[in-house]
Amino acid sequence: QVQLAEFGGGLVQPGGSLTLSCSASGQIFSPNTLGWYRQVEGKEREMVAIIFSGGEIKYTTSVKGRFTISRDNSQNTVYLQMNSLKPEDTAVYYCYYKVLLYDFTRWGQGTQVTVSS
Repeated sequence: QVQLAEFGGGLVQPGGSLTLSCSASGQIFSPNTLGWYRQVEGKEREMVAIIFSGGEIKYTTSVKGRFTISRDNSQNTVYLQMNSLKPEDTAVYYCYYKVLLYDFTRWGQGTQVTVSS
């Protein structure tokens, strides 16, 4: 079993910053993909940023230049540094862990990020 523990959501003013972190524990397989998705009520969950074991990164267009994803393989932890936050970034953010070899995906419980003045 793999468990994902997320930290760092909250309320921030437009233009502010937040850092999300997610630690994976249990039976961790490598290589794997870690990342963040977000979902607004009534809309589909969308990919925000993902990072592969080898370091390749993908961002959704709307966060490029503002968000930075990174990972610490020794701690099985992924981070999302979010700068210049906008109201449209408001969503529940979900940590994501995937092992392509076994077609296995695990989601975190979600953490609310609200950008509002």
